[in-house]
Parts: sequence; C-alpha cells; structure tokens
Amino acid sequence: MTSWKAAALALALVCAPLAACDKPAETASQGSTVQIGGPFQLVDMNGRPVTEKTLLGKPTAIFFGFTYCPEVCPTTMAEMTAWLKALGPDADKLNVVFVSVDPERDTPEQLKLYLSNFDPRIQGFTGTPENIAKTAKAYRVYYQKVATDGGGYTLDHSSTIYLFDAQGRFVEPIGYGGPPERGLDQLKALLKI
Repeated sequence: MTSWKAAALALALVCAPLAACDKPAETASQGSTVQIGGPFQLVDMNGRPVTEKTLLGKPTAIFFGFTYCPEVCPTTMAEMTAWLKALGPDADKLNVVFVSVDPERDTPEQLKLYLSNFDPRIQGFTGTPENIAKTAKAYRVYYQKVATDGGGYTLDHSSTIYLFDAQGRFVEPIGYGGPPERGLDQLKALLKI
C-alpha cells in the first residue's frame, strides 16, 4: 500500500464515525498497514481478567460502545446477532466482543444484563477508566463524555466494528449504517482467512 493510501486510511479511521450514537461510519480498504489493536487488560462480564491473548486462535469482531447508548450500540448488537444467526454453526468460530467505554456505569453485571438481549456468544469487556482509555487508544477508538440536562451524561464514540484475524492482526472495519448483507459478507470472508 502506498504511503498516501496508508495516511488516508489512518485519517479515515481516526475521524471515523463519531457521535452520540447516531452518525454513520466510513469504511477503510482491506490490507491496511495502519496499526490497530494491541495489548489490553480488562475484565469480562463474569469478572474474569482478559487480555488481547484471550482472543487469539479465532477471528474477532470488536465493537466499542456503552450500555446506555440510545441507538448505535443496540442497533449494532442486533445486527451482529442477526449475522451470527445467519452464519449458523460457523458463528462458533468467531469471537465477538463489546468493549464498554463507560466503565463508571458498565460494570460486569451491567454488561451481562445488557448483552443478555443479544446473541449469547457476544462477550462484554470493561475495566478501569485508565485501562479503557489505553485500550481505546490502541484500537484508535474515539470516545468522550458529554454532559446532558439534569446532571447526567452520554458518550460520543466511534461506531465501527473492527475485524481481526486469528493471530490478532487488523483486517478491516465494518462501518455503521452499511448494507447488512455487506457486514455478513465481511464476517464470512474473515472466517476464511
């Protein structure tokens, strides 16, 4: 990949769909040399420690969001649930992870409750604010707390699903708001890598 293409991809990913859960994502080209992903230390929705090594051995789809998200997160998890169903038995060959960017509210118990509404193969990860910040930085995920009326808050955040091969190498993103059949095709292709 030429350096201008790599730079353009990096810019597209950094400026990827942001917002209070309502802006569509842009996609990047496959075969990127941009480094996305890396070491992390979080806990799963059962309170067990997890790292990037936990996901090795299977292709992985990772999405960063929060359980109080009004639109993008539940829509994405519903799409992922439909894609896993459409994959049939092959869905068991895939890690699917929802990483919370709201560790204040998204305890392991809250993640478990939220994800019980979707496919049971979807795992939930959370952690300390510091560990979430490090993980988000490694995965080039944007998120920011935004105050709401009444003293509450919501979060602006990237809305891309990141796909990784079984060795933990970034493959490509699935953009929010794209055709559902494209996302399913991307997961099928990921399983063949």
